[in-house]
Amino acid sequence: MFGCLVAGRLVQTQAAQVASDKFVFDLPDYEHVNHVAVFMLGTVPFPAGSGGAVYLSLPGPAGPAWQLLGFITNEKPSAFFRISGLQAAQAGGAQPFGSGSSSVAQVGVSVEALDQLAQQTPVSGSSASTVDSFLQFTQKTLDSLYNFASSFAVTQAQMTPNPTETFIPSSCVLKWYQNLQRRLSQNPNFWKT
Repeated sequence: MFGCLVAGRLVQTQAAQVASDKFVFDLPDYEHVNHVAVFMLGTVPFPAGSGGAVYLSLPGPAGPAWQLLGFITNEKPSAFFRISGLQAAQAGGAQPFGSGSSSVAQVGVSVEALDQLAQQTPVSGSSASTVDSFLQFTQKTLDSLYNFASSFAVTQAQMTPNPTETFIPSSCVLKWYQNLQRRLSQNPNFWKT
């Protein structure tokens, strides 16, 4: 029903079923993993009104403890999570998959009601992709383009005739830059349509 993917590694599609509604993937050499993707294979949907809470367990001195990363549903069948920088949680908290492995990190998917999923708060720093990070990336890209293009600016008096060269007024690039900024502030996903 689920798959787990780490960049540079083979896809894992054989989760260990530890309970009727709980599945676990081992994550060896987790110290070298930045992000993990968890996804539905598309063969079996979640039962109506349910989804999957995605957890991570890192080995630690106090024993493994599970941390909520986020969730997947039939409507959102995949998610990427940043796990680099996460620390082993304190043992004694919620143990949805039991005690887990003490020597290897594990990713777990727990089938739960959608209303329960909506009330849970993922561990801070696990989200891999947000609108804010997309907007920051776009802003930096726009700034870079404008600064790069502006570095070639010359006045009309400095221009030398060259029939193979095309000149674009910097005011056109600036107008495009301002229009794109405005559209992104109104709807960060406008470019998807």
